[in-house]
Amino acid sequence: MNQFRLHNVDALRGFALLGILAVNIWAFADPYFAVGINNPRYAGGLDLAVRFVEALLFETKFYLLFSFLFGYSFTLQMAAAERAGAAFRPRMLRRACGLLALGVLHGFFLFYGDILHLYGLLSFVLVLWSASQRAAVRWAVLLLLLSALMLALLGAVVMLAPESMQADARPALAKLAAFHGDWRASQAYIASEFPSTVALLLFAQGPSALAMFLLGRAAGRVQLFAHVDAFRHLLPRVLMVGLPVGLAGATLYAAASEYDPGGAMTMFATALSYLTAPFLTAAYVAGLLMLFDGRCGARLVAALAPMGKIALTNYLMQSVVMALLFTGYGLRLCDELPPLAVMALVFAIYFTQMALSTWWLKRHTYGPAEWLLRSITNWTWRSAAPNNA
Repeated sequence: MNQFRLHNVDALRGFALLGILAVNIWAFADPYFAVGINNPRYAGGLDLAVRFVEALLFETKFYLLFSFLFGYSFTLQMAAAERAGAAFRPRMLRRACGLLALGVLHGFFLFYGDILHLYGLLSFVLVLWSASQRAAVRWAVLLLLLSALMLALLGAVVMLAPESMQADARPALAKLAAFHGDWRASQAYIASEFPSTVALLLFAQGPSALAMFLLGRAAGRVQLFAHVDAFRHLLPRVLMVGLPVGLAGATLYAAASEYDPGGAMTMFATALSYLTAPFLTAAYVAGLLMLFDGRCGARLVAALAPMGKIALTNYLMQSVVMALLFTGYGLRLCDELPPLAVMALVFAIYFTQMALSTWWLKRHTYGPAEWLLRSITNWTWRSAAPNNA
C-alpha cells in the first residue's frame, strides 16, 4: 500500500509536468509572451480562445502544485537520510547547491525562465526551518497574502502612472531576431535575459512557491499521501469548493491577460489569482486522487508515475526539445505556429515523454538528472544501477 501511495505522489508530479510545459512553451513559441502586448500575428478568435483556456487552466496553478510536491518530497529525503544514518542538513545543503547549479546552467543555455535555481535558493529555507507544522501553515498563508499584496500594489502604481508600463514591442522583436538567428544569437539572448528573470521570479513567484514548500513539508510530516483513506471522504468537498473558487479567480486572470496584457487590471487579477489558484490546485489534486481510486485509476497512475519519478530529467528535456524547435539551436519556429498548433505540440511532447519515461525506467533506476542530483546529495559517484525490478 505504501508503494502505491508513493506512486500516487509520482503520478501527481507527472501530471504537474503537463501544466509546466503548457506554460513554458509560450516563452519559446511566442515572442510577445510576457511583453505586455498580444501577438498581432495571431489575433483571431480561435487564437485568443486558445490563449484564454491556457491562462485559465494552467498559468499560476501548476508551479504551485510542483512546489507543494517539492516540499512533500523534502520530507521523503529527510526519511531517506535517517534510514541511511546520514546527517540530514549536509545532504540537503548539497542538494540545494546542486539544484541551484543545474538551474543556473539551464537558465543560461536553454530557458531563461528556469525555476530550478529558485527551488535551490528556497531549499535553504526548508533546510533551516525548525518551526512547528502549525507555524508552517500560518507562514504559508501570510506568504500567499504577501504575494497578492505586492501585485495589488504594483497594479495601483500602474493605474496611477500608466506611462510607467507602456507597451513596447521592441523586446519581442529582439527575441524574434535572436531565435531566428544562429545558435550563438539564441544562446546570447537567453543568457542576457536570465539575470533579470531571476529577479522577476524571486519577486513574483518566490513567496508563493515558498508558501507551497511549507504546506508540502507540513503535509509530508504527517504523511498525508500515505493516509489517503483517512480523508478520502473529504475529496469531493475539496473539489466542490476548490473548483468554483479557483475557476472564478482564474477566469478574471485569463480575461485580463488577454484583453489588458501588462495593464493594471492584469496586475489586480494576478493578485486575486495568487489567492484563488491554490484552491484550483487543491481541486486538481482531489480530482486526481479520486480518479486514481476509480476503475481506470491503476492504469492512470502507471502512465503518470514514471514521468513524475524522473520529473527533473523531464523538465530539462522539455527545454531541450523546445529550444530545438523554436530557437536558433534548431528549427527556428518561434512565431511560426498558431496557438492551436502550439497547444497540440504540448500534448505531443508530453505523451512522448510519458512513453519514454516508462521505457527508461524499465532499464534504469533513475533518470540522468536524478542520478546527478542524487550523486551530489549523497556525495557518491556510483553509476546508475539498472532496474531489474
